[in-house]
Amino acid sequence: MKFATKAIHAGVEPDPSTGAIMTPIFQTSTFVQASPGQHKGFEYARSLNPTRQTLEKALAALENAKYAFAFGSGMAAIDTVIKLLKPGSEVICGDDIYGGSYRLFVRVYEDFGIKFHFTDMQEAQNVEKLVNENTKMIWVETPSNPLLRVIDIEAMVAIAKKHNLISVVDNTFATPYLQNPLELGADIVTHSVTKYLGGHSDVVMGALMLNDDKLAERLYFLQKSCGAVPAPFDCFLVLRGIKTLHLRMNASCENALQVADFLVNHPKIQDVYFPALPQHKGHDIAKKQMRKFGSMISFTLKDDTQAAAYRVLEKVKVFALAESLGGVESLCCYPAAMTHASIPAEVRKATGIKDSLIRLSVGCEDAEDLIADLTQALQ
Repeated sequence: MKFATKAIHAGVEPDPSTGAIMTPIFQTSTFVQASPGQHKGFEYARSLNPTRQTLEKALAALENAKYAFAFGSGMAAIDTVIKLLKPGSEVICGDDIYGGSYRLFVRVYEDFGIKFHFTDMQEAQNVEKLVNENTKMIWVETPSNPLLRVIDIEAMVAIAKKHNLISVVDNTFATPYLQNPLELGADIVTHSVTKYLGGHSDVVMGALMLNDDKLAERLYFLQKSCGAVPAPFDCFLVLRGIKTLHLRMNASCENALQVADFLVNHPKIQDVYFPALPQHKGHDIAKKQMRKFGSMISFTLKDDTQAAAYRVLEKVKVFALAESLGGVESLCCYPAAMTHASIPAEVRKATGIKDSLIRLSVGCEDAEDLIADLTQALQ
């Protein structure tokens, strides 16, 4: 089954009681049993809900996975993965990752005795040399947030398999439409469903997809026991959103190509971070493991100051100045003070997050209007 057909139909069946083509919102906390332990597969909504079950089947189909688990947020999904580890475990991560992930790793889980090593994963040897007897997991985010670094998933998987490590890929920026890490050998894929999968900036959710039976059994136990599950109505919204994922991604990716071309040729722009550009360090790897290059772009100004960046961000009219990404509307943000504010300034600068760095989530508007908006804001 091709992707567009899966996005619209996978996991979804007409409601047997009414024939409704959309899965109903089962807004219930519990389910009646004929006798203790005799039920129709549902006992209590935290452990399973029919609307969530349908969504999880659809999400699994999109990533060509055997299992999918939905959570109340992307961070709840990530938190659940880290709970697979024990005190004394060590994790190797990219040094350019979402600020919320960094905050969870460093300010929460390091207090529980889990150590995180951050390194530039663009070079596989940087990861290999950090592996030791305590290493249990490799955490990959590609393309990365906010510098759009592209990490070779197959190279990271090879290291993980060599040392019997769990490999995890945050696939939020690429989406299942552009990239499928499980097919490249990854053990677990995580998404902030809030972003492209939901696609309309109206829901907060996370998801994990995988094929391994034992890992899936453990993750379901954690999902049920810790309870960070999404509401039925949110699941309904995402079921609706993913039906147009391929259409939205095609439109936003095409717009991003035009916006990037504009930025590269603008006299006030210093650097543009976008995997489609031939000069991008990860361009060839992106061509190998992605179908298109995505719609996230970051750039810096020749006037590399916070004040210059603020002047641009305060003048945009079509781009909305807001956190998050992946909606039909275009967004812009200032990572240093917004999405990555929890990362210490010295760490941000060492990673390459400059004072004028602006991140764009290019949406589905007319590209000419987006370029005109950036033109007036940069003047």
